[in-house]
Amino acid sequence: MYITVTAQKLGGDYSQSSAGFVEYLEKENQGLEQEDMEHFFNQYGDEINASEVVREIDGNTSKLKKKEPKFYSITVSPSKYELRKLQNSREELKRYTRAIMKDYASSFNREINSRPVTVDDIKYYAKIEHQRTFKGTDKQVRENQPFATKILKLKNEIRQIKQGQQGGSIIRLESKINRLEKEAPHQQNGKRIVQGMHKEGNQSHIHIIVSRKDMSDSVSLSPGSKYKASDVMINGKLVKRGFDRDSFFAKAEKTFDSTFSYKRNYAESYQSKKDFIKNPKRYFSTLLGLPTSEKSVAFKILGKAGVPLNSIPTNKVQLALKTIRYLKRGVDIAIKSGSIGI
Repeated sequence: MYITVTAQKLGGDYSQSSAGFVEYLEKENQGLEQEDMEHFFNQYGDEINASEVVREIDGNTSKLKKKEPKFYSITVSPSKYELRKLQNSREELKRYTRAIMKDYASSFNREINSRPVTVDDIKYYAKIEHQRTFKGTDKQVRENQPFATKILKLKNEIRQIKQGQQGGSIIRLESKINRLEKEAPHQQNGKRIVQGMHKEGNQSHIHIIVSRKDMSDSVSLSPGSKYKASDVMINGKLVKRGFDRDSFFAKAEKTFDSTFSYKRNYAESYQSKKDFIKNPKRYFSTLLGLPTSEKSVAFKILGKAGVPLNSIPTNKVQLALKTIRYLKRGVDIAIKSGSIGI
């Protein structure tokens, strides 16, 4: 599971309207028949149209300053293993979304009318998407870039020959381009991976737009609070404040596992990512200490995520001999790419 929580910005300032983001989330519906479209939904409703989402989010911003975010975006990206468990079911993805929004609400260390925050206080709208495209920051695009640069240079030469600006053989240049296209290290369906290309396979994920203010438009609920859940004395009164992201991520994973009877391997757990960041030696020691069958699955998961398996020790002697810095290299790339963990 890979989850992000971000405040939506337009350039250097926070967007004053959700319209642009909502329009972006409608992109997959272009050209589709009504029955094939994905509509917005929330905790209790389905088939909510985009105009209602914009109206409700934009109309729930009282007393927020221009430099404060009016809404947040939560992106929930199940792994291919989790999607396989769900069998890419639209209804199961909605069911999970509604379950983790309860976890989201309970991760606020706030009170509304002297009671804890519940999902009924959260104004949100969610939408399922089924496609992803390669970004310029993706490993495949970055490592293909030297080939892309050479190909672009050759194409410019061909254009100049056609315009009579220089001499040369177009056939020879086209032959070089074809060779470079095939030599690029990352291919998909026989084509060089480029920025903007759709990723193959099951890419279903969930976008959630959530208002900064509660349902009553009177209480600010910011998951971007600089305060982790804590209590503080203000003017002699004990005040609860903050949002515990760590708790939210852990709860979201636990909710998935309990809701869908999913047996999670250590290599794909949120705990493993925390171990990797805070104590890499414990991370690799835990991997080696897994039962044989679980360790085999863990290595398979890491391999599929792009981790060079020859960089991972297979026994404790190798772990003692190899440097942690070297071992971290491959796993770090996989985690940053969103292939592993939250």
